[in-house]
Amino acid sequence: MGDRRNPQVDNYSYEDDDGRTYRAVYTVRFGNAVYVLHCFQKKSHKGIETPKQDIDLIRDRLKLAQNHAEGVKK
Repeated sequence: MGDRRNPQVDNYSYEDDDGRTYRAVYTVRFGNAVYVLHCFQKKSHKGIETPKQDIDLIRDRLKLAQNHAEGVKK
């Protein structure tokens, strides 16, 4: 697990009941809180790389989660 300066962002993927749809969930833990940074439906059947647009959004939300966690702790 990472710390506030170098947090560990976890990625979870799963298959729905139809066996066709995949979703990725990016989470990070600060203290007792788990922040969900991003979820999306994976549409491509090729490649495993997350699109840059999604990575940028995850990074922005990570900063917000860090700031929130710091504010809650005070």
